[in-house]
Order: sequence, then C-alpha cells, then structure tokens
Amino acid sequence: MKNKKKGLEKNLSDYGDKDFSNFIRRSFAKSMGYSNKSLDKPIVGICYTESGYNNCHRNFPEMLEAVKRGVHASGALPIVFPVISLGETFLNPTSMMYRNLMSMCVEEMILAQPMDSVILMGGCDKTVPALLMGAFSANIPSCLLVSGPMMTGRHKGERLGACTDCRRFWAKYRSNEIDKNEINLIEDKLATTSGTCAIMGTASTMAIIADVLGIMVPNTSSIPAVHSDRLRASEDTGILAANLGLNKGILPEKIVTKKSIENALRVLLAISGSTNAIIHLTAIARRIGINISLEEFNRISEETPVIVNLKPVGEGYMEDFNASGGLNSVLLELKNKLHLDTIDITGQTLKQRLKKINNSYIDRKIIFSKSKPVNKKGGLIALFGSLAPEGAILKRAAASKKLFEHKGRAVVFSSLNDLAKRIDDPNLDVKKDDILVLQNAGPSSNSGMPEAGYLPIPKKLAKKGIKDMIRISDARMSGSAFGTIILHVTPESNKLGPLAVVQNGDYIKLSVKNNSLNLLISEKEMKNRMSKISKNKKVVYERGYKSLYQKNVLPATLGCDFNFLQNKKIK
Repeated sequence: MKNKKKGLEKNLSDYGDKDFSNFIRRSFAKSMGYSNKSLDKPIVGICYTESGYNNCHRNFPEMLEAVKRGVHASGALPIVFPVISLGETFLNPTSMMYRNLMSMCVEEMILAQPMDSVILMGGCDKTVPALLMGAFSANIPSCLLVSGPMMTGRHKGERLGACTDCRRFWAKYRSNEIDKNEINLIEDKLATTSGTCAIMGTASTMAIIADVLGIMVPNTSSIPAVHSDRLRASEDTGILAANLGLNKGILPEKIVTKKSIENALRVLLAISGSTNAIIHLTAIARRIGINISLEEFNRISEETPVIVNLKPVGEGYMEDFNASGGLNSVLLELKNKLHLDTIDITGQTLKQRLKKINNSYIDRKIIFSKSKPVNKKGGLIALFGSLAPEGAILKRAAASKKLFEHKGRAVVFSSLNDLAKRIDDPNLDVKKDDILVLQNAGPSSNSGMPEAGYLPIPKKLAKKGIKDMIRISDARMSGSAFGTIILHVTPESNKLGPLAVVQNGDYIKLSVKNNSLNLLISEKEMKNRMSKISKNKKVVYERGYKSLYQKNVLPATLGCDFNFLQNKKIK
C-alpha cells in the first residue's frame, strides 16, 4: 500500500499543511461525537448500497448493525459511506449502463476517504460486479458481503421464486393459459421477502463467483436474506474486515489470480450460472490485469459437468442449495479440477478450506455428484462463425436440445421498438422453425445492452403451444431466463458487425456440436451489404454520463468496461 498511515490520517485533504489537515479532520469528526480513542483506531469503511429503489437490499439496515458489532468487537472503527445503488428493475434503460458508473464511484470513494480496509455491501445483479471492479482497482484489503437470496412464495401449492417463475407465468398469460386475475395473484407472490432472486440468476451467480475468488467470508454466498445466519455472516465480515485493517491484510491483487479466475469459470459452468456472469467476470479480471479467452472458456466447459439442479434450468431454489452445503458442496465435487493453491481473504488456501468442510447432508436432488451429473458438459458455451466472428454466448443447459443443430430462416427486428411493435402482429411472417433476430441492442446502442435477448415467442405461435425458438441478439438476458437464446453477438450491430446486415429470409445455422453460428450468405454478399451501411453512426447521447458510456464502452467479449478503466498490464 502506498499510504503507510493508518485510520483517520490516511488520504488527508490537501491544504498544504499536513498537520493542519489532520487537526481540522479530527475536529470535524468530533462534531459527530467520536472520542479520541475511537479516532485513533484503524478504520473499516463500509461501502453501503441501500436504496428505496433497490428491493434486494431491504435487509441492509439490520445487516449493517451486525457488521458494526463485528468491527467494534475487533478493535476497529466502522464508518459507513454511501455509493450508487443499482436496483435491477428500477433503472432505465438498463442497470448495465450504470454498472461502470457505480464502479467508478466505489473506486474513487475508497481512494479519496480514510480507511484501512473496506466492506462492500451489495447483492442485486450489477452491484456485486461494480463493487468488485471498483475495489480491485483501488486495491485495498476488501471483503464482500451480499444480501442473500429471497425465500420462495406459494401459489396454489406451488413454490414461486422471482424471476424464473415470473417469466414462466407471463408466457402462460401471453398464450392465454391463465387469465388477468391469476397473473395479478401471482404478481403478489413472486417476491415475498428481502433479498435477491431465489434462483440461480445473476445475483446468486455473482455472489458464488466472489466466494470462489476468495473475497468474502467462505461459504456465505448463498445464505438466505432472512436467515439468522445472514446476520452472523455480517458480524463475521465485520470481524474479518477489522483484522484486515489492523494487520495490513491481503490485497485483492494477491487473491484474484489467473488460477482463481479459472476456478471461478469452472464453478460458473458447474452451477449453470447466468450468462451475464461472463461479462462481469471478464470486466473484474481485466481490472486486475487478467484476460479471459472464450476459446479457453469452451475448453473448460467441455470438461466440466453441470452438477447443480436449480431454476432456471432445473428444479430447486437457492434456499435448497444453501441447505445442501452451498458452494462448499460444489467445491468438494470439483476438487480434482480446481487449483487448490489459490488463497482467500482469510489467508487460507483452497486446499485448507476443503479440508475443513464437514457436510453432514447433501440433497442429491439439488447438488449432484460429478459421477452422475445433471449434464456431462458445462452449462454455457461460446459460439464463433460468420455471424459472430469475435464470439457469442449460449446457455446450452437452458436450451432445447432439438435446436442444437438447426438451420432456420431469419425473422429480423431492427430495434427494441421494432420488436415491441411487430412481435405480436397477427400478420407477422413467422413459423416455428424460424430464428428470431434482434439488432441494435448491444453495449454501445442507445438501449445500453438490456436484458432483451429473451425475445418473446410471437403470440400467434405461443397460442399454438410453441415454447421455444432460437433467438439471436447482441443484447443480454436475465440470469433467470431460459430457452435457446444466443447472446452478446460480437461485434455488435451498432459497431457494424455481421449481425447488422442480417435480412428477413436469410438462413442461419447453429451448431452446438461445432460451437458455431453462421449466416449463410456468400462472402461477396456480406461485403456488399456491409458497404451499404453508414460508416458514421450517430451517437444518440450527446451529454452527460450516457454520452461517456456510449463513446467508451468496450464490447461484451472485453467485459463492457470502459476502455480507460482496464488495467493496462493485461496478460
């Protein structure tokens, strides 16, 4: 650490007189009632993301008190500071657009204010990657604490968990299988407690990835938000962070390595986690200076079985996963394929962590053994071909196997507005074997890469019982979604990628076996169409953060981070 001072003397305001800076800082701190004894202690900053626009973090006030207990009991001073909070469903055009803004806020506030270590309190989808990106760039001892998943609700004897079940029932409503009264009843029962979505969506996936990376109290990633263990985990986090501050704890750059990133990728594939996690983990890794190769990702996917049976691709919920030992049970199953010499924030190696695990019960309906997995290969793969020269992502565990090798006619939507306008038009020229294509929804588009890749089945087909079709876009999809959805097509339409020239009636071929996605037109025709596209795409946003975002955001394959925020020493 560059600054060897501790506590309140760190990062002094610059008045040209350091003694005066320290004097006036202590004076103003005392206006808040602090004693000299408190002000002489190391400081644990608490990066706090509670917001009235973030339902996932509703349990934070109670968790915060438990965190402070742990910090105080260990002899350090907890100081809370707010940063931007990203409530997934409350942001327009999409929370993804603001992830980088939040990461900048986190980094700058950590570096600008006095603290010896920091606790990162997050949970909702983009808050965890934003917190890690910011803290890793700041590179001070950091410890993540997540809100935890919701508990399930009930409807007519059936368990409900946001948000896979919300999509399932909405599809039924669109196809007239249920009426308006029932969908209203379901709306009341989908999200009944504080916490993140109750399934293996983006929030839970990112929490587990952070646990694998070693940046939190081990095996606390899946504790339900309303469980008393969540408060004990909060207190333990306070204790750990205080010890990090007191003892010049391990820096993120020593914990997050090429090996720990590979472990995280392997666990991501084994739990069949969210497609969003690839973008976020790539951005996180590049802040440390590590590159993630999609070719390497495919290699790991081919040799890593899916062993977790949770929605959206399975049957269980996060509360079941936690009751079955959580991440620890997964790590034990994957032990022979993991780098056991990686370390976590406590200083222990993964090998030491695994030796301490004593799971008395594992529900094999939820966490399968590697010898009898849910699927023999990983839940996600990268696709390459003439339609995605730099890659695209398919969550094959959530896809229909009958569509794994498929050639179909393209039905193209030029934008989100075009999609909304025509998808339910009874005159739409679409058949069940066609492929739905959405353009101009990538990172640099005016929509900011929303979770719109889960294109709805056209109503005329939904009414006939069609549940799945191949859908292709440069957008993302929610971690709670399912179906044969191809996402993150790179280069994106807005950057003149091949996706931009797809026309109605073109044939597209998907081959999961060959990891390929091809637009079946000649190279000559491809060049001809490309030449007719304007080379001067208008930047839609001309001021403020949105303009900054649109001009500097990197493609999905590079994590959608800003080009000026990545570590310059990427390996």
